[in-house]
Amino acid sequence: MATESDPESEVFEITDFTTASEWERFVSKVEEVLNDWKLIGNSAGNLSPEKGEYTRGTWGEKSLDISFADFKFFITHFFLKREHEKDDVKLEEDTFPLAMQDLLCMNNDFPPRAHCLVRWYGMQEFVVITPGTNCEAIISESKCNLLLSSISISLANSGCQVPMFVQIQQKWRRMYAGECQGPGVRTDFEMVHLKKVPSQYNHLSGLLDIFKSKMGCNLSPLPPVNIAIRFTYILQDWQQYSWPQQPPDFDTLLGGEVGGVEFGKLPFGACEEPISELHLATTWPHLTEGIVVDNEVYSDLDPLQAPHWSVRVRTAENLHCLLGDLLTDFLKLCRRKESTEEILGKLIEDEGKENSDISSALSKLTEPAATVPISKLSVSNMVHSARKHIRRRRRNDESPLNTDILNSVLMYLFPDAAVERSSENRKNKAAKATCSEKSEQDKNSDYNLYLQLKSAPSDSLTYRLALCVCLANYNHGGLRAVAHLWQEFVLELRYRWENNYLIYGLTGGPPDLRCCLLHQKLQMLNCCIERKRARDEARKVLEGNRERERRVSGGCQNSSPLPESPMVTTTASTLTREVSPGKSWDSWSDSEDEFFECLSDQGEVEAPHTEGEKDGSKSKAEGRLHPFNNMTLLNSTDLLYVPVTQEPAPMTEDLLEEHSEVLAKLGTSAEGTHLRARMQSACLLSDMESFKSANPGCVLEDFVRWYSPRDYIEEEVVDENGDTVVKGNLSPRMKIPGNMWVEAWETARAIPARRQRRLFDDTKEAEKVLHYLAVQKPADLTLHLLPCILHSAILKLKEEESIEDIPSVKKSIQQATSQASKLLQPHNYDYKKLEDFINQLMTMEMVITQARSLKAKFAVSEDEKGGDTDELEKFVSSLLDEPEVVVVGAGQGSAGSIIHRLFVSAQRLTDFTSDEAALLSPLDEDLGNDKKPTGGSNKVPDFPSPAGREILLRSCVPRPAPYSKALPQRLFCVLMREEFRLAGAFSSDTSFF
Repeated sequence: MATESDPESEVFEITDFTTASEWERFVSKVEEVLNDWKLIGNSAGNLSPEKGEYTRGTWGEKSLDISFADFKFFITHFFLKREHEKDDVKLEEDTFPLAMQDLLCMNNDFPPRAHCLVRWYGMQEFVVITPGTNCEAIISESKCNLLLSSISISLANSGCQVPMFVQIQQKWRRMYAGECQGPGVRTDFEMVHLKKVPSQYNHLSGLLDIFKSKMGCNLSPLPPVNIAIRFTYILQDWQQYSWPQQPPDFDTLLGGEVGGVEFGKLPFGACEEPISELHLATTWPHLTEGIVVDNEVYSDLDPLQAPHWSVRVRTAENLHCLLGDLLTDFLKLCRRKESTEEILGKLIEDEGKENSDISSALSKLTEPAATVPISKLSVSNMVHSARKHIRRRRRNDESPLNTDILNSVLMYLFPDAAVERSSENRKNKAAKATCSEKSEQDKNSDYNLYLQLKSAPSDSLTYRLALCVCLANYNHGGLRAVAHLWQEFVLELRYRWENNYLIYGLTGGPPDLRCCLLHQKLQMLNCCIERKRARDEARKVLEGNRERERRVSGGCQNSSPLPESPMVTTTASTLTREVSPGKSWDSWSDSEDEFFECLSDQGEVEAPHTEGEKDGSKSKAEGRLHPFNNMTLLNSTDLLYVPVTQEPAPMTEDLLEEHSEVLAKLGTSAEGTHLRARMQSACLLSDMESFKSANPGCVLEDFVRWYSPRDYIEEEVVDENGDTVVKGNLSPRMKIPGNMWVEAWETARAIPARRQRRLFDDTKEAEKVLHYLAVQKPADLTLHLLPCILHSAILKLKEEESIEDIPSVKKSIQQATSQASKLLQPHNYDYKKLEDFINQLMTMEMVITQARSLKAKFAVSEDEKGGDTDELEKFVSSLLDEPEVVVVGAGQGSAGSIIHRLFVSAQRLTDFTSDEAALLSPLDEDLGNDKKPTGGSNKVPDFPSPAGREILLRSCVPRPAPYSKALPQRLFCVLMREEFRLAGAFSSDTSFF
């Protein structure tokens, strides 16, 4: 039974060959993609490309993944986007496909920027199949033929007339094979690629032989062959150029660095030649076989006689520009975590008496017999003095910043320090210097750029500090130099606070919340110094008045001093107000719990006595400024006076945020709401106490009439006698039970502002600011100053661009400014976006540097204006914006003459040694003359051997038989030192063969 069943079992193992194979699936997938992309049918109705459209136009690209078994391919459709399409075109049945028409089109030979297949075959639409990213190249001949068979079947089945290519061999060789099918015609795309040029094909005549033999046309005479030739010459050795940077001057303080500039100016430009090569393409666009001779013996192809010249420049790769490198190094500091103490290490401790300065600072404050003025005794003064001694003992090799450099930086930051410290002129000079140029600067839009970037004004101390920190990091020691400079800067600020010197380069008034936080902190410290100076000046005025009163009373004992008192006190009050107009009297105390009893009699004689005060029924008024609109108090006939009040405490944005967080944490409960209201009414309570002191016998309605007139409503009513009178009442919100204004008025005492608890404790706030600055790490400092540095970089680019006048860079700067304003708004910066932004600035710097280099090479001078100069300026600016620029007049034009002279100079240098080249006579200015020197001295050609030769051959002949249709044939030849490429497109008639 088993033996009988064996033959029957083999019957069911027959393979079903009707099942689709992997190859068939691949062909089907290609057809499906062509249908999805709507590439089916005749495409000859499209417009023929205009001249230069391949360069100016936009190329589109669509790509998909397909597989042949487990081998991945990319299929990509490249096409030129057209604005106008011919929709209603009646096509003949035997119309050639668009690709065949493109083979003979002469409008876009040698496009400077296009796909290599576009350059070789002149097509405006094609499909390419390439191996996947990690797949091996198609090298074997059998695989290449299999793929070509696949695309041939796909084109035939789908009716697609768009040429299709397959990339074969290694990718770097750029080898393609393809096919294009039409009604009764077919074009085969073939390619040859060698490393060396065969000697018999190193000229035009040999290439013509290849082209004719490949066409195989037996007609006599042969149809004419159209020839287009381009030779490319490369210039690398520049003789006429300018130094990208001035040579370092070692006699100056900062001269040891290339591109070193004085503090306050950012370096700019490249340290090497930004233009590496100049490519000159000489083109003969329309030639025929009998017009030109080019063989192994003789050639008519003289570049000076070429009718068409075009130039492109190649910029140096990985070009290092000073401004870009400076910004990159500065941004790297943001990622450092070291503190200033960790960077600088422990200072060398002094021995003996100097070593006891810090340790005995507190004891010196309480010594009964002080040898120094009381005003000089403070912890900060002791610390400053000790550190000053320590710095003297520090070894030179341990100081990151050289002493001379450090002094020059500090003099740049604080130029008022050149005046003697004790001079009063210096104190006033700082305040005047901050506003000297403000009116002029505001007119300049660049000055207000800091408002967009939230940095600081370009004439401020913060802005200058950013420049110095950046330059110290870049040129003078990196992180250690930054830490050293910051430490000295903070010590200088503390010295100024202790000695009442205003900080140079800061505008007066409260902190400007539109600026960066560091600028606000410096402004806050300046506010503290102003308050402290005002308090000290007022004390001096009052002490001088008392001394004058004592002398007057001592010299006039027999006479009554009363008539003199009002005049003296009035003078004192006037002087006080001149010193600090509108300043708070409370700022004249050293701490919030301290009062000036020695000034207690000031309020008694500050204002003229009124009749109500003489009878003793009311307390005496203190702290009056002036009458308020001639109003009188509601309960008396006394005038209502505006009191001297405390100014609100200035706050920086971080303090405002802390204050808001504290108020928000109080919650919405009744107790929390009440406490929040009391915290917010501290200024209101102070003003009420000042008002009560200035207006004895006043009521809440009087205060509201001055402080908040809208909350006092006056109405006309008829009294008992029938007369119409005006009666006023508080607004409804003021009558709400538990109103904070009512509670504050009831608790307020009649205390003048000068005796109140200070709303703004300048001593406490100054120490907080100084502590905040002292604990900042270099990384924190970098983040604070980053907006100022980017602000300065944009201004530097604007300045350099205005000299060169490059429209593309000007537009890029405007875009960068708006982008920077968005990047710098959040507190947490995005480092990746900042790096990208700095790269954009570096690109603009490189373009400006390249433009400057090209202007020097083409001798474009701003001083000389004329037709040739304007033409050269336009030519140079086009070199940076366009991939290839046509030279007007070819070798006979102004730009062509300069290019010719550059090549001749380079040729003379390569033929001689450096010493011999230096002794060569200058070149003739007119090298375009037809005169050619004779004799053995003229052995050096004007141009080197062409780096690349491109020859394009076209014809239209019947193929494969003489009776076939006349079809386009094309051969593109590339001859280089280490490359020989032939890209042929040969069409044949598939109907009559």
